[in-house]
Amino acid sequence: MSHPCKVETLSVEGITAPLRYPFFRRIWLASLFSNLGILIQGVGAAWSMTEMTSSADKVASVQTALMLPVMLIAMPAGAIADMYDRRIVALVALSIALCGATVLTALDWCGLTTPNVLLLFCFVGGGGMALLGPAWASSVNEQVPAEDLPSAVALNGISYNIARSFGPAIGGVVVASLGAVAAFGLNAVLYLPLMLALFLWKRVATPSRLPPEQLSRAIVTGVRYIINSPSNKIVLSRTMATGVIGGSVTALLPLVARDLLHGGAQTYGIMLGALGLGSVIGALNIGKMRKRMNGEAAVRACTLSMAGAIAAVALSREPVITAVALVLTGAVWTIVWTLFNIGVQLSAPRWVAGRSLAAWQAAFSGGVAIGSWGWGRITDVAGVETALLISAALMLLLPLLGLWLPMPRISARSDDGEALADPDVRLALTYRSGPLIVEIEYRVAQENARRFHNVMQEIQSYRQRNGAYGWSIARDIADPELWTERYHCPTWLDYLRQRNRSTQSERALDRQAGAFHVGPEPIRVRRMLERPFGSVRWADDVPDRAPADLLPGDSNAPGYGGTALLISRRTKAPN
Repeated sequence: MSHPCKVETLSVEGITAPLRYPFFRRIWLASLFSNLGILIQGVGAAWSMTEMTSSADKVASVQTALMLPVMLIAMPAGAIADMYDRRIVALVALSIALCGATVLTALDWCGLTTPNVLLLFCFVGGGGMALLGPAWASSVNEQVPAEDLPSAVALNGISYNIARSFGPAIGGVVVASLGAVAAFGLNAVLYLPLMLALFLWKRVATPSRLPPEQLSRAIVTGVRYIINSPSNKIVLSRTMATGVIGGSVTALLPLVARDLLHGGAQTYGIMLGALGLGSVIGALNIGKMRKRMNGEAAVRACTLSMAGAIAAVALSREPVITAVALVLTGAVWTIVWTLFNIGVQLSAPRWVAGRSLAAWQAAFSGGVAIGSWGWGRITDVAGVETALLISAALMLLLPLLGLWLPMPRISARSDDGEALADPDVRLALTYRSGPLIVEIEYRVAQENARRFHNVMQEIQSYRQRNGAYGWSIARDIADPELWTERYHCPTWLDYLRQRNRSTQSERALDRQAGAFHVGPEPIRVRRMLERPFGSVRWADDVPDRAPADLLPGDSNAPGYGGTALLISRRTKAPN
């Protein structure tokens, strides 16, 4: 069922509200310079490639090299952003991008740049930006209050699009007058303000009482969250499809300027500037569109408008007409991008925010990267005009995807629930003890069985999102009022994490399920340790080891192999 996509209406005053906060304002201004540098280098790289080779495949591959790293390392980058200090992660990412830009400048100065060398260092720069993205995006909520978060997200989009309005034009002038080497060097210099702003940011981190996850486990946890989040899967699918089809514009724009408009680097820069100007116009009008349309209708209108604009770019031979079409393309592209981005950022709880945003960035960048490569191959065979017309036709058909995957309702950010006290146990456990089996017994009146079961289906999704596996719900055939929920966690530490990851809305589901419970006895929760070799006496004359005999995290503690041991209590507390 399709739900209306509700996003806070952003007035101009609302959009500028986050700039009242010094840290956000300082970092936002510095990011504007950084975005300018990235786009100036992009102009230099794209035009340098057109001068080195006539292959449309190679020219389009510049965009692929810049975007592909986001797709390849997005999830590890998101996990790192959730595991470590996001400020430090961002500084390391910028250092990688700065090194790549500096080396590329030196090589081009010495005349050693080849198409493959250019693509390599575009990939390195893209890798730095791929690592930066999740840390940067997920730290916004630490710089502004929750009520200003949608405005802050929109402002970050406007920052990039302001840069896209002027950066390409500046890049075109720089490349035309001083060559691509000046564009590469200017990009390296413009990384420095953002690095300084992040260095001066006194981030206050909230320490976790649990140790950080290992990188591999954090990646698996992030993937599991996304797989069990239907709204996230829909947004990611729509994002990738739009990126694949719409990526034709940015990938083939150098060829549009050269082959269709018969211009040079300055013409290319002006066309990119028109695209960026449209993006700013789109960002400033998101609120008006949201007041008039729900989410699915807005996405549909934008994709249909983009189809017409891409067709105009393909057929036009006049720079003015092409520029107008690119303004429209930039405006509707930004509206779609912002709707997808805000939806992911507001719906993801804090513990997985970096990984959720990384997945979205991977879908977006991966779609653009794959599309850029494909449109380059099509252009080699059929030409620029035909490739763009094919893209326009596919964009015209894209709204049909909404019949199968309608846009979900976008609600406010899920507030993290308060930390829960660890359950009382009488068995010596370490963080590595496991697997753990949890059983929760409910007694439900038979006339409420269907409604209770529907609530439990929602509980299944959130348990699995937060780290549980093997979930099931069973009804006793001899006692139809008795229901048993059962799930597993790999270790005791994973159970503690899963238990404390639930948001306020998810805990409300637990209370809703608990409201169906009847009878004099409270809900019963059993926590069972599977195969705990060493947790029972290995000889008749040897006493069991008590919990006080072991410290948390003891690698020699019991927890592997053997029979199951039961930790059971009757409780009304969260599970």
